[in-house]
Amino acid sequence: MKGRMLKLKIVYLILCPFLLLTACSINQQVTPRASKSLTTTIDQRYRHATTQYKLMMDELPEGKLPKTFVKAQNYLETSGPDWWTSGYYPGTLLRLYEQTGDSLLLKEAKRTLALLAKQQNNAKSPDLGFIIYNSFGRAMQTIPEIDYHKVLLGSAKTMAKRYDPKVKAIRSWDTRQNDKEFIVVIDHLMNLELLFWAFRATNDSSYYKMANNHAETVLKNHFRSDYSTYQIVHLDTKTGKLKQRRNAQGYGDESTWSRGEAWALYGYTMLYRETADAQYLEQAKHIADFILDHPNLPKDMIPYWDFNTPEIPNTYRDASAGAISAAALLELCGYLDEAMAKKYFKAGETMIETLASPEYTALLGTNGGFILMHGAGYIPIMAEVDVPLPYADYYYLEALNRYKAIIAKN
Repeated sequence: MKGRMLKLKIVYLILCPFLLLTACSINQQVTPRASKSLTTTIDQRYRHATTQYKLMMDELPEGKLPKTFVKAQNYLETSGPDWWTSGYYPGTLLRLYEQTGDSLLLKEAKRTLALLAKQQNNAKSPDLGFIIYNSFGRAMQTIPEIDYHKVLLGSAKTMAKRYDPKVKAIRSWDTRQNDKEFIVVIDHLMNLELLFWAFRATNDSSYYKMANNHAETVLKNHFRSDYSTYQIVHLDTKTGKLKQRRNAQGYGDESTWSRGEAWALYGYTMLYRETADAQYLEQAKHIADFILDHPNLPKDMIPYWDFNTPEIPNTYRDASAGAISAAALLELCGYLDEAMAKKYFKAGETMIETLASPEYTALLGTNGGFILMHGAGYIPIMAEVDVPLPYADYYYLEALNRYKAIIAKN
């Protein structure tokens, strides 16, 4: 009996903060005028997505996770459990299960969670937040189990080994010159949610301190005066001083890679939720305004792959940047006064409407089972060009879930 009570206590302690945060994120001060065309078809969107992912389940090789779909070869490209996007597949299945109750989705999610569990000890990976939090973190909110708690905590402990107190940041990529340079990429703001989870789960403030210090280091070094972001920053390993700023996945070092800007928006919105630190809310607002007020943002609000590529408008869009931004905006609007909240709500709504349209949502039975088309992975090296991406689907569904919750509340 004592053991059972302990298990229940652990589950309660882990689940309770998620419930509070979910309530927080939909505590809107705005009474939105929702799009009728979108609100009346939300359940249809979930059914469509569920059918697609069931088709993908049938094609997925044993031990592999979906990475993208190559239309020309009718080929579902996959990865192993250590690839940075591997956690999005079970996370997406769990998001769909939450909305549909389809037991086949849950069964497949559990199967693939088992594939990922060993990654908790992968100290070479800078992507444990992506891999583990988006899968096991999602599972703790949907079907909480003590084994999932153990994997999350193990992952946080492993991730903490990449933190350097001198630099006050978590190392992103290893190089042959780790003793001289310390690389931090904007993408890895997303990993911090795992450390905040560990802080709540253990009451060990070192996790909070590491996450907060990393966020402040990024705030200091990654942004230009207009709140656009560099993807990659090189810091001195011994002093933490700035050495170089550049882009890899953007058009050029002084351009703004759209998914990087979306990561930044989502990251600082999440950081405000976790810390209630006003500087993070201000940063999120400035980033949102950079995106929404940019002259090169199309009217349908799905960004080109880079805000500054000279090929606009004859170049690729990035559905993943749109989906990440939409999810972030629909949380951010809950923390603001009515006028600003309306701006961000309507922008997030427009992004979802566009992504839900035939222009971006694949027909049933196509696209390798992915929901969205037109993602842009790594355009400068022509990798994953105009293809579906697992993280685009994941954040699209998160945005749709947040939108549905806001409408239900209001």
